[in-house]
Amino acid sequence: MHRLLMSAVMLLACLFVLAACGAPAAEEPAAEPAAAETAPVELAAPVPYEFGTLPGGGSGEVARYPLSDLVQYRALDEYHQPAFMDALVADGTLPPVEERLPPEPMVIPTDGMSDGPGVYGGVWRDFSAVQTEGWNLCARETQGWFGINYIYSEALVDAAPVFMRSDDFAPLPNLAKSWEWSEDGMQLTMTLMEGVKWSDGAPLTMEDIRFTWEDNILDPNVPSWKTPTSWEIDGTPVTIDFHDDYTFTWNFPVAFPVQKIFDMDFLDFTICPAHVLKPHHPAHGGVDYEAYETSLPPLDLPPVSLGPWVAVEYKTDEFMVMRRNPYYWKVDEAGNQLPYMNEVTFQKGESGIGRTLGTLGGSIDHTNLENPSTYIETTKRMQEEDAHFYVAWGPEALGFPIEFNLSLNHGVESERDASLRDLFRDVRFRKAVAYALDRDGIAQSVVRGPFLRGFPGGIVPGAVEFDIDSVVNYPYSPESASALLAELGFEDTNGDGILNWTSGPLEGEELIIGLNTSEDAAATQGVGEAASALLRDVGVEINMRVMQGPALGDANTNGTWEMRVTRTGQHYLTPFTRCTDLGPVTKEFGIHREGAEPRVLLDFEQELIDVINAFCLEPNQAKRNELMSRYNELFTGNVYHAGTIIGRYGLAMAKRFKNIPIGSPPFFVHWTWGNVRPEQMWIAEEDQDLVPEIRPGEIPVYN
Repeated sequence: MHRLLMSAVMLLACLFVLAACGAPAAEEPAAEPAAAETAPVELAAPVPYEFGTLPGGGSGEVARYPLSDLVQYRALDEYHQPAFMDALVADGTLPPVEERLPPEPMVIPTDGMSDGPGVYGGVWRDFSAVQTEGWNLCARETQGWFGINYIYSEALVDAAPVFMRSDDFAPLPNLAKSWEWSEDGMQLTMTLMEGVKWSDGAPLTMEDIRFTWEDNILDPNVPSWKTPTSWEIDGTPVTIDFHDDYTFTWNFPVAFPVQKIFDMDFLDFTICPAHVLKPHHPAHGGVDYEAYETSLPPLDLPPVSLGPWVAVEYKTDEFMVMRRNPYYWKVDEAGNQLPYMNEVTFQKGESGIGRTLGTLGGSIDHTNLENPSTYIETTKRMQEEDAHFYVAWGPEALGFPIEFNLSLNHGVESERDASLRDLFRDVRFRKAVAYALDRDGIAQSVVRGPFLRGFPGGIVPGAVEFDIDSVVNYPYSPESASALLAELGFEDTNGDGILNWTSGPLEGEELIIGLNTSEDAAATQGVGEAASALLRDVGVEINMRVMQGPALGDANTNGTWEMRVTRTGQHYLTPFTRCTDLGPVTKEFGIHREGAEPRVLLDFEQELIDVINAFCLEPNQAKRNELMSRYNELFTGNVYHAGTIIGRYGLAMAKRFKNIPIGSPPFFVHWTWGNVRPEQMWIAEEDQDLVPEIRPGEIPVYN
């Protein structure tokens, strides 16, 4: 509109000039206009980025506590269990509750609870859209995500509730109840809880820790969540000395690497049952690594677990029922063995949107609002009188960047692949993509209203370390994008609107790039469609592909992708918890992965690595903030990925649930199932009949 108005004003001005001066005399024909010189296009300068005013504003001020109000380890005078389990003790099915618990169990104090100690009974109904591969979590098999993995596993420490701490940004003790640094900071001695039992009654021992570390994490043949290289600092391996039944020492090549404690958390150091898995491992008589990986198939129930609930029923891709673990090692201050709820169920479906639709319909008790296309419908449904759930909004953390495959060799199978990799590695092309994106327009195309806004990429605004002045924000400027593409040598040689390569092995061919999106993360498709249209406006043809999770994962691992729309991970929201994911520190870094040949780093990548390594080893928060400011400046200035839009995750939870931590975010270090500390959630007796248990009175039974 502004341009049209200016054109009209200029036209009127010309008419006035002609009227005042008259037409040129006939005997004096107008001179031929001089040939115009092509002036170089001046690129649009970066513009300041501003904080947004997205709706929701968070789920309320987070209630924070000192560590002693969140976790304690001590013996209590007496212990209690659900009434139905008293009968199982009486008939000899179970030992008394005090014999099933450790001598000093973990106690969740009342002062750290939002609603106080609860009552037994009730069920949490949830949803999973990922296939349950099996129960060997140490070999990277997934149990179905969506909370199932979190329930099934326990680690040395628990980083999920770190947002609740008022005293430090550090993980909570878990199965490792305490740790102490040596005077020089080169060693960290951990003390394991005594007397913890697996769900089949077998004791947790130091052999479980040793087996997890040596035969899984450090074994390159096991596809564990953390690779051996991730347990190196400056190329030197981290080691463990095992002392006795309950103490072991970490040995580090640098002093006080406090960040590594976050690597002892969920998945990173999920403890495996040696008495179950060891016979299947090739180092201990097993057949081979493939057989080891699949040694605990999904229908082999119940699996042996340290978690609060254990799967007792599973109908493939349909339904899962999990019942309370009678050997769970946490209690409240009254001595009530946790969890409070007896049962958790998971309906299986094809897409995560099914969880949201189930919550709207009343058959599911929780969903993470992560697909913006559902925001309007969900908020409307929440306001209806019969809605059984409420919605709380977390910090700005839901970002959707466009990533470029920067690997020079990995996954390169043709001259076309090689030419595209060279193009992606040229900062002028990445800047051209950034200039071509009307980010606020993309936000409105994904969902109308104030739910999303433009974002240049890098660290998200909800992060503790986010410095808005560090953002290099290239504005929407198709003219700048076109100028950079022309500078790269591209030209529309046949007039069809698509640029052509003018040199090299692809000379004469059109500039066509594949863009992968996710079938499950629907918003990546909306972003991909909008970005494709905007890039075509500057002559870049996009071939968008919607891919299922396994195929998408294979392409990422094999390097057979070109560009992709992703959803930002925790490393952009809580950088210190996953600092090695921030850049090409490890060979497995996603957008610059190393294959059979060594990587060739871009110039700025080496400085990124230096900043990240310093950040990982920095114990002072103020200095960490300074390092992240430099990191974000390098990242956004070089368009390491091209940001598109940012929004908030929403947390929809059943109103009948009690003890949800105040201000609990749906997405932080972990997802909802870790953040809400589910073992301490409860349902009032008068609300338990609203959703009856599927298998009341049952516990896991092992042969």
